[in-house]
Amino acid sequence: MSTQQRPMLGAVLMSLAVTAFTVMSAFVKAADTIPAGEIMFFRSFLALPVVIAWLAMTGGLQGGIKTKNYKGHALRGIVGSMAMGIGFASLHYLPLPEVTAIRFATPVVMVVLAALMLGERLRAIRITAVLTGLAGVLIITMPRLSAGTGTSEAVGAALALSSACLAALAQIFVKSMSGKETTAAIVFYFSLTASLMALLTIPFGWVMPQGTDWIWLVGAGLIGGVGQILLTSAYRFADAGVVAPFNYVSMLWAIIIGYVWFAEIPTVAMLVGSALIIFAGVVIVYRERQLGLARTVERRQEMRGMQ
Repeated sequence: MSTQQRPMLGAVLMSLAVTAFTVMSAFVKAADTIPAGEIMFFRSFLALPVVIAWLAMTGGLQGGIKTKNYKGHALRGIVGSMAMGIGFASLHYLPLPEVTAIRFATPVVMVVLAALMLGERLRAIRITAVLTGLAGVLIITMPRLSAGTGTSEAVGAALALSSACLAALAQIFVKSMSGKETTAAIVFYFSLTASLMALLTIPFGWVMPQGTDWIWLVGAGLIGGVGQILLTSAYRFADAGVVAPFNYVSMLWAIIIGYVWFAEIPTVAMLVGSALIIFAGVVIVYRERQLGLARTVERRQEMRGMQ
C-alpha cells in the first residue's frame, strides 16, 4: 500500500467518509421499526464483503489480517459493537443532528480514559478542552434529561452519551494495539465480531423487514463498508492531525439531512453545545499532533545520540 503523503487527498477522502457515515445513520433512523441489534447485523455483515474485496484489491488481505492478539480484537469488537448498537438505538429517540453532536464527545472522553488507562498526562490545554467539551455535552443533553427519567428524550440522550463513552473506550483499545496490528486486521475483526454480537440479540425480538426497510438495511451495510474504506484510505494519505478535523463535516450533513428528510429543526442548545464540542475536539486533535511531532523529534535525537 502506498504511504505517500497527500494531505489534500486525505482531506477529501475523510470528508467523503463522514458523509457516507452520516447517510448511513440516516438510513438507520429511517428503519425505525427494526430493532437496533438487527440493524447492527446488517450494517456489519453486509460491510464485510465490501471490506474484504477492498483488502484483496489493495493487497491487504493476504497476511494483512493475520493476528495473534485475538483477545485484543475480541475485546475491542465487543465494546465497539455495544457502542454501535446503542448509538443506533438512540437514533430512534433523538434527532439525527443531536445524536451526531453528542457522539462528537468521543475524543473528549478518550482523553480522560487515556489518562486513566494508559497513563497519559493531562496538561492545561487538554484539561481545558475536556471541560469545554463536557460543557457542550451538558448544554445539549440537559433539556432532554430534564424532561424526566423514562421519557423518550431522556432515554435517547442517555443512549447517545453511553455510545460516545463506549466508542472512546473502543478507541483506547485500538490505540493500545497501534503498531502491533494492521489496520486491515482491526477493520476485519471488528466487522466480524459486530456481526456475531448482533446475532445474540435475536431472542430480544428481530422482525421481518418490510418494503423499504430492506433498502435502509442493505444500504446502511454497504454504505457503512464504503465509509470504512474511505476512512482507512484517508489516514493512509495524511496524518491524523490533518484529516481528523474534517470529521466535523458530518455535523453539517446531519443538520441538512435531518431537516430535509426528517423535518428536524436544530435547537439553539444543540447548535451552541455542538460548537463547544467541536471546538474541544479540534483543540485535542491539534494538541495530539503537536505531541506526536515532539515525540518524533525526541526519537530522532536519541538515534543521533546513539550513532
